Amino acid sequence: MTMTAETATATAVVAFDQVTKSYGDVRAVDGLTLALHPGETVALLGPNGAGKSTTLDLLLGLKHADSGSVAVFGTSPREAIVAGRVGAMLQSGGLMEEVTVAELVRLACDLHPKRFKVEDVLTRAGIGQIADRKVNKLSGGQAQRVRFALATAGDSDLIVLDEPTTGMDVSARQAFWATMREQADQGRTVLFATHYLEEADAIADRVLVLHRGRLLADGTAAEIKAKAGARSVRFDLEGAIDEAALHGLPFLTSIDVSGQTVRIQSSDADATVHALYGLGVYPRNLEVAGLGLEQAFVAITEAEEAKQS
Repeated sequence: MTMTAETATATAVVAFDQVTKSYGDVRAVDGLTLALHPGETVALLGPNGAGKSTTLDLLLGLKHADSGSVAVFGTSPREAIVAGRVGAMLQSGGLMEEVTVAELVRLACDLHPKRFKVEDVLTRAGIGQIADRKVNKLSGGQAQRVRFALATAGDSDLIVLDEPTTGMDVSARQAFWATMREQADQGRTVLFATHYLEEADAIADRVLVLHRGRLLADGTAAEIKAKAGARSVRFDLEGAIDEAALHGLPFLTSIDVSGQTVRIQSSDADATVHALYGLGVYPRNLEVAGLGLEQAFVAITEAEEAKQS
């Protein structure tokens, strides 16, 4: 049986259909169409100004689209949130002060249609030891974990996270993502925006790259890396280095010379290395590898900027 567009929208966790949103002359979201599905862990990436925060605000009903439609579990964002199907952890907005962590989490649990036990929420967020501390006495990382507790105070089907690990140390970040993997393993959909691209590479089943409000790339981290169409070449040279000759190598997309070490990005690494030997130099410790997600992200967005300039 062929699935119609209406059926696909109804069965998707989130469905954007030709959504636009402008602020004056600035179009923050530009004809965005995408769908999220049950059980996915999805990273939302993009440079500053790409439209990530506006996209999340539209998904959560905090802003309304100028045109197009946004559906969450086949209903409006507001209806899905009132039903307790969405938990959110946002960068913006402060926490209530002069209350304890436990009091704030208890309030969130009491307000959720499908509440969890307060003690379980505190333990899952790793904040049981600071339950009696006033919220205004928390460090940045502790406040982030409290925001996570509020987002998971009940049995929501979709968890939306905006820069969730900002301010957390390495061990706290690792513990946080272990908890989020458990959430996904239980069938929940997790959508997170992050500047830590290594997190997206390690955690996400799927990566969405936004650029000027448009969906520039959509796939697994491996597919996004392949889309960049470049590989990295690293080697050491002895003696004087003829940088002008190196800059003349074919298929270069970037080159960096630091001391005796040369790092290159090439759209055809085999041809570049062949030409390197043709220069009559002998590279030592030669390494050729695919781009990391961060390098691929930069390459894709820079290529798009070049097309639009």
